[in-house]
Amino acid sequence: MGSVGLLYVGAVLFINGLMLLGAIPGKSAGILNFFVGGMQVVFPTLIILQANGDQSVIYGAAGLYLFGFTYLYVGILQFTGISGEGLGWFSLFVAACAVVIGVLDFTDIGRDPVFGAIWLVWAVLWFLFFLVLGLNKTSLTRTTGWFAIFISHMTGTIPAFLLLLGKYETNAGYALVVLVAGALSLVVAVMLGRRPLTILPTPETPETPEPVRQTQVV
Repeated sequence: MGSVGLLYVGAVLFINGLMLLGAIPGKSAGILNFFVGGMQVVFPTLIILQANGDQSVIYGAAGLYLFGFTYLYVGILQFTGISGEGLGWFSLFVAACAVVIGVLDFTDIGRDPVFGAIWLVWAVLWFLFFLVLGLNKTSLTRTTGWFAIFISHMTGTIPAFLLLLGKYETNAGYALVVLVAGALSLVVAVMLGRRPLTILPTPETPETPEPVRQTQVV
């Protein structure tokens, strides 16, 4: 994945995580999803058109569409109010593809174990999206939101800046660090997701506030 596109993957995952926690309205987050989703469709198309049949270049660009279509789908849902089951099942497809790409990146085909680990972490996130949207497991909404926030910088922002600065390195040791960090992020996200979202009353508003409605769109 290109460094510029990866930087904005971190941004949109962070925003969508906040949306799932109810901190950002859906339409407000949807705008960024349109921007990044459009970029993640246009860029790989240009790359493939200029690849001259180079399969390694085409392979590297193909995964970008998974993100682009997901974010465009999210943006459309936020502005139309359409239910998210379709996106949920598409997320299952994305999760399966992410596992395949992740495994391939550990082989001679991808030759990048760090991104192999990153793709596997993304697979977990997209599987959570499937559970929340495709199977209507709304109890996992906050867990999914926290996990998206935690991994947004770990899998997007930080490696993007390392790539932009020419400091990126990949080996099995770094890949293991990513996998462990992803696992810990999931554990913490589950713990936080089980805690109810409460608002402490102020002296001016002593009554019990209404619970915050959780959105069901990634």
